[in-house]
Amino acid sequence: QVCLRCPNRKVTASSEDFHIRENDENQDRGNWSKKSDYLLSMVGYAVGLGNVWRFPYLTYNNGGGAFLIPYAIMLALAGLPLFFLECSLGQFASLGPVSVWRILPLFQGVGITMVLISIFVTIYYNVIIAYSLYYMFASFQSKLPWENCSYWADENCSRSPIVTHCNVSIRSNEIFQMNKSWVDANNLTCINGSEVYQPGQLPSEQYWNKVALQRSSGMDETGVIVWYLALCLLLAWLIVGAALFKGIKSSGKVVYFTAIFPYVVLLILLIRGATLDGASKGISYYIGAQSNFTKLREAEVWKDAATQIFYSLSVAWGGLVALSSYNKFNNNCYSDAIVVCLTNCLTSVFAGFAIFSILGHMAHISGKEVSQVVKSGFDLAFIAYPEALAQLPGGPFWSILFFFMLLTLGLDSQFASIETITTTIQDLFPKVMKKMRVPITLGCCLVLFLLGLVCVTQAGIYWVHLIDHFCAGWGILIAAILELIGIIWIYGGNRFIEDIEMMIGAKRWIFWLWWRACWFVITPILLIAILIWSLVQFHRPDYAKIPYPDWGVALGWCMIIFCIIWIPIMAIIKIIQAEGNIFQRIVSCCRPASNWGPYLERHRGERYKNMVDPKKETDHEIPTVSGSRKPE
Repeated sequence: QVCLRCPNRKVTASSEDFHIRENDENQDRGNWSKKSDYLLSMVGYAVGLGNVWRFPYLTYNNGGGAFLIPYAIMLALAGLPLFFLECSLGQFASLGPVSVWRILPLFQGVGITMVLISIFVTIYYNVIIAYSLYYMFASFQSKLPWENCSYWADENCSRSPIVTHCNVSIRSNEIFQMNKSWVDANNLTCINGSEVYQPGQLPSEQYWNKVALQRSSGMDETGVIVWYLALCLLLAWLIVGAALFKGIKSSGKVVYFTAIFPYVVLLILLIRGATLDGASKGISYYIGAQSNFTKLREAEVWKDAATQIFYSLSVAWGGLVALSSYNKFNNNCYSDAIVVCLTNCLTSVFAGFAIFSILGHMAHISGKEVSQVVKSGFDLAFIAYPEALAQLPGGPFWSILFFFMLLTLGLDSQFASIETITTTIQDLFPKVMKKMRVPITLGCCLVLFLLGLVCVTQAGIYWVHLIDHFCAGWGILIAAILELIGIIWIYGGNRFIEDIEMMIGAKRWIFWLWWRACWFVITPILLIAILIWSLVQFHRPDYAKIPYPDWGVALGWCMIIFCIIWIPIMAIIKIIQAEGNIFQRIVSCCRPASNWGPYLERHRGERYKNMVDPKKETDHEIPTVSGSRKPE
């Protein structure tokens, strides 16, 4: 087979990186086949499980519709500026989250931190996808298995309050309060009005703990691997591997389904929910009559809005840089950032209507307030919502639809996370990746599957929560703060704006006024405030009120330290490799590498006409006193 773009060289399909096409602008790395491939991949990456199972609860809990005010403000002040910055950074250099730090060699560890945190999160995120697969398969029955208390349930399984104690007359004129089970065992009768009630455990809750998870008593009790969860995890990784075997050329086509289908399901669920009794009550709790604008005086509300925006948009994970690095140089990344951010936020609001309409119906038929049935996170996705679906006519159909939606929501976020890892490998070892993209991609999936097996043991949910508690928290905040400081304050915000204008064209100074204000001052201050708040409010993790052992907490700290320790390590390495006294070394490491700039020569213009070939990674990376790099 003859390579069309290099007619003087014959290659075989096995030795050629087939994710690159002859019409790609960048023949070394490849580009997105279409603009829509990129936009849908970005939407899929940003719109994830948190939009469905966290945002609606936060809105309800923080004043209803009033919460949208701080949410929109935090989008403008923190989310959008960081999102635009990362999209521009990746597109300008056509490099992934580690190699892009040629812009500031001293901070290369920030990119490593982003990738390592993404790896940890990827491990447990696919476990959540495995949960969704299991529930989807379990729904292919005439009746949902958690519709009623079954053989797996205990005496506490009930949708109504259960009697735990009551008064009985044992001897004449002697009344004692006894345990209800003892009363029943001795064929006695409770005195009317003396019963002590406690809430029962929903069938869906016991099914989640006793059947789906086979949850042990704590992290100390690992138990065995839950075989059906392990198979679902394997299937999840096979889906990811199959979608990514050609890199962005294959994943860019899969996202046409995985990114769009959730909107179809949310619309269907909303229409169905709106026809149910009690739906209006649920929606009023979510965003209507229950709006409480006095909540805006509470700092916690603003912190929740900023945190939700920050994590929902997936900034500082490395994925935005990785996906944008495959754009053509003159792509309008500014409009892309606006479109994706608004789509993400509107999706969160829209999802809340679909969720709360059905939760309102659940509260209506159970005779409870909406506040008594609403949940967040795992409890919403695998307890409260399945419970509500079980009480609908045709419950299995709605359950299949819901969990398939969770599956697709998780998958396209997972695609981008794995692409972040493979993009990093490609930048560091381009020749190897060209020849072995498929085995390397599948090898990554296999290793991550094996690492995730601990999360499908009987103690697996404790591991999932542990990694989420430590790795998906303030480590990302540190990376984001350093990213802003490095690019805007050290490399230079005005210089970075000039780089952006090389891609999207020159803009009037008033256009950049807002972005300068955010990048230089507002966004860093907000992120530092959130970081301080997170550290002050830090607490030992627990799950279902079960505290973690000391060794588990220590392990969590080790994981996040392992991720962020590379920031000082790489800074020290770069300083050691530089020349001159300590001050000269630090100064030289704060200057861009000589191979920093647009990847293709035709895009460099006068500003970067003397830059070194970006494919060269060796001697010229060592800082010198003059701030240039040693030529090869």
